[in-house]
Amino acid sequence: MEHESEFIERRTYEDMHAAADAELRVRLKLGGYEVGSAFVSVAGVLPPPATVINIACGLGLRKRATRDDVEKVVAHYSGAGVQRYLIQLHPQAQPAALENWLSNAGLEQTRGEVMFERGRQAPPTVSTSLRVREAKPDDADAFGRIVCDAFEFSEAAVPWMARLVGRPGWHTYMSFEGDEPAGTGALFVENDLAYLIFGATAPKYRGRGSQSAILTTRIAAALDLGCWALAVSTVESIPGVQHHSYNNIEKMGFKPKYVRRNFAPPKSRSLTP
Repeated sequence: MEHESEFIERRTYEDMHAAADAELRVRLKLGGYEVGSAFVSVAGVLPPPATVINIACGLGLRKRATRDDVEKVVAHYSGAGVQRYLIQLHPQAQPAALENWLSNAGLEQTRGEVMFERGRQAPPTVSTSLRVREAKPDDADAFGRIVCDAFEFSEAAVPWMARLVGRPGWHTYMSFEGDEPAGTGALFVENDLAYLIFGATAPKYRGRGSQSAILTTRIAAALDLGCWALAVSTVESIPGVQHHSYNNIEKMGFKPKYVRRNFAPPKSRSLTP
């Protein structure tokens, strides 16, 4: 399958939107739109840092984008009142004029995002004093809260993220100190492909090995499910800047495959500091 990592990431976002019921879609101003070859994920009420959700991926990848496509993507976000969002360009996105069209739409290039991939090699062994297990229905609210706190989605999105626990295709994991939730991680699987998302740790438990342990658990689960390729993405590494997520991903045997350029409205345009 061509661009399998882009495919499974797109399906992750599509199913995330499918998980929301009608009441949540209205309350959070959610929308998932296909524009050309792009999937445009919109959550209108989430604060500006929520670019993990307010993101458009695949533009110009499966088919050439048009200037009208760019205008439609921007219109979806502006119409929902989203102040900060990302439009991602795969290295093979076409046409070459896309970057100019995005700039003409008032967007600027910002820190890129690296897509990592790994095959079926066994994950390394890690140790932690925390206990890791698959999330149960009673854990759904705690799962949602840790994710929303870490990614700054706000309290409003907790019920949405909680709906991923137990949803077909999703495998959600948590770490615990005794009975107290410490960290989260989700795995979405379709067509023997896996995408890892929402790795997060409550502040008081950072530095305890939660993310490494949940990463190895998700990798092992994907292998048990027969997945032949696993993907995960995070922001690109910058010399001199510590980036724990990037380092943890590499330690788990993932290899960086390509960097997607991100385009976003200038931060000065935001209504909040």
